[in-house]
Amino acid sequence: MGLAKRITRSRAVQETMGLLVASYLKLVHRTNRFVMEPADAYDRIGPQMPVIAAMWHGQHFMIHFAKRPEDRAASLVSRSGDGEFNAIALRHLGIRAIRGSGARGRDIRKKGGVQAMRAMLRALDDGEMVVMTADIPKISRVCGQGIVTLAQLSGRPIIPVAVVTSRRIDFDSWDKASIGLPFGRGAMVLGEPIHVPRDADADALETLRATVERELDAAHERAYALVGCKDPGAKKATPALMEGSHA
Repeated sequence: MGLAKRITRSRAVQETMGLLVASYLKLVHRTNRFVMEPADAYDRIGPQMPVIAAMWHGQHFMIHFAKRPEDRAASLVSRSGDGEFNAIALRHLGIRAIRGSGARGRDIRKKGGVQAMRAMLRALDDGEMVVMTADIPKISRVCGQGIVTLAQLSGRPIIPVAVVTSRRIDFDSWDKASIGLPFGRGAMVLGEPIHVPRDADADALETLRATVERELDAAHERAYALVGCKDPGAKKATPALMEGSHA
């Protein structure tokens, strides 16, 4: 490991970075004029707590501000070195980190996926909401089975969530990440609860997986529309779909 990487991976540096990230996000939250849709989202979703809040990777920076102050929450964070200062930032935002992630073509036990699933089930059973990205690792905006499995095993509903700002920086990364800037307008959109029956078979689980994906896309499209922007990470229409649109 090089000197620069050793420095950035040191505890003192990561604690500082985590605090700075959390402080910046709080500034963005305070200085943007947010609207929530639907306006009665808390009244509708509150009685169903704890829920599983679904988000897209890259659109996750502000997501934790959508929760009510009284709601206890835990968020799934990868075991990577970058995940460490993310966990520290979450701590400063009042969110408990659960370390682990899924795997694609790799040993899920090495990535901590099994332990993370157990930890998330314990959190939900203890009354904590769980916040997690729905994407397959390194495949942007394609929902994996993990979040659907968590909902099936826990009996808790999935809530698609989008939190966006009109002023932001969009990155040319695999997940088309966006980070908000201060002094603009913001929107928080909470979708309808998605329930996964415990006895759902493989076909039903696939249908529900596709539903989560579709509803997360819709939440982000609506949130960006509310601030007068287009979703920078929106899926592009395939040629077949484009041809069909002219029929």
